Amino acid sequence: MILTVTLNTALDITYRVPALRPHASHRVSEVLERPGGKGLNVARVLAALGHEVTATGFTGGTTGRVVRELLTADGGVIDALVPLAGTTRRTIAVVDDLTGDTTQLNEPGPLVTPAEWSAFQQTYDRLLASADAVALCGSLPPGVPVGAYAGLVRAARAAGVPVLLDTSGEPLRRAVAARPDLIKPNADELAELTGSHEPLRATRDARRRGARTVVASLGAEGLLAHTPEGRWRAIPPARLRGNPTGAGDAAVAGLLSGLVEGLPWPDRLARAVALSAASVPAPVAGEFDRGTYEELLGRVAVTGEADAA
Repeated sequence: MILTVTLNTALDITYRVPALRPHASHRVSEVLERPGGKGLNVARVLAALGHEVTATGFTGGTTGRVVRELLTADGGVIDALVPLAGTTRRTIAVVDDLTGDTTQLNEPGPLVTPAEWSAFQQTYDRLLASADAVALCGSLPPGVPVGAYAGLVRAARAAGVPVLLDTSGEPLRRAVAARPDLIKPNADELAELTGSHEPLRATRDARRRGARTVVASLGAEGLLAHTPEGRWRAIPPARLRGNPTGAGDAAVAGLLSGLVEGLPWPDRLARAVALSAASVPAPVAGEFDRGTYEELLGRVAVTGEADAA
C-alpha cells in the first residue's frame, strides 16, 4: 500500500471560460469539482495506475464532506482522512480556452488544533505499519507546527518506510535535515532551499543538506535527478497545451509507483515525465490522459549515467 499525506486538503473547483479578461464579467462554459490538495492528486493518479493507495490528512465542514464523497465516488483510493472542526479550503482554477493558460486562486486552510494534530499523528503511525512508501505533500494549514514534516519524515524512517517529500519554504528546509529518501522541488523551491539557481549545483547542495535523492522539476524541460546511484535528466518529447496545475503531482505518482515496483531510475523518470505531460490535457488535476501517457512513455529522452560501484 502507498500512503499519501495531504495536511491541507481542498475542494478543487475548475472554471472554463472562452477568454479571461481583467475587470470583466465572464460566462463560465464548464464547472468541475474534484478532491484536491497535492497528496490527493497523487493518490488519484496512483489509483488510476492500479496501485493500492490510502489517503490521509484533514477534512472538515461542508466542503470536507464533499471532498470525501468525491474521493469515494472516484473509487480506488482508501479514505483515512482525519476530521477537524474547521472547514476544508477551496481552490479555484480558471482555465482560459483561448490561450490555454490557468489562473489559480488558493484559499488558506482551516486552523488545526493541538488535539486534532495529535489525532492525525496517531492515524499516521498506524497507517505506516502497512505502507510500502509514503508521500508527504503540499502546504501546512494554520496551527500545524512548521517542523511537522520533519517529524513525519523521522517517523517513516523509524518504521522503515521510504518517504517522498513535496513541499516548499521553511517546512522543506526543516524536513530535509530529517533525511527524507526523496524530495521533489521545482526550480524555484530548490533555489530557495539552496540559494543556487543552477539546478545541478542546487541538487548536489540539497543532498548535502540531508535529502538522499533530489528530483528537481524543471517545468516543460522535464526532470533532473541526483541520486546515490547516479545522475539523470529526463525530457518530454513535446509541449502539450492545457492545464498544468497537477503536472507535478502526476510526476510524484510516477516516482512513487516506480519506487514500489523496483524500476531502475531511468524508467522511473521516464514514467514520471510521461505522466506529468499527460496530465496537462486532462480537465482537472489528479487525472491524466492514458492514451497520451502511453504514447509519450517510449519517447521520453533520458540521459545520464549510473555511478561506478
